[in-house]
Amino acid sequence: MTHLIEAVGWGGALAVLLAYALVSSQRMSARSRGYQLLNVGGAVGLVINSTWNGAIPSAVVNLIWIGIGVYALASQR
Repeated sequence: MTHLIEAVGWGGALAVLLAYALVSSQRMSARSRGYQLLNVGGAVGLVINSTWNGAIPSAVVNLIWIGIGVYALASQR
């Protein structure tokens, strides 16, 4: 189980970094659905990993990050 949780955490970290890299290189808009989905999906992976490892501050920050992303997705037309 530990290996699965670690893989989920690393996948989440890669998704968040990919989103940032794509926006920074102007290959994706920060307002795009894809950017928000990468961030939300990545944050979910990080919450799972952080909670498993007892890193509560990190889990809380990523829960807030998920909320921001979900709000942005819901606000898109």
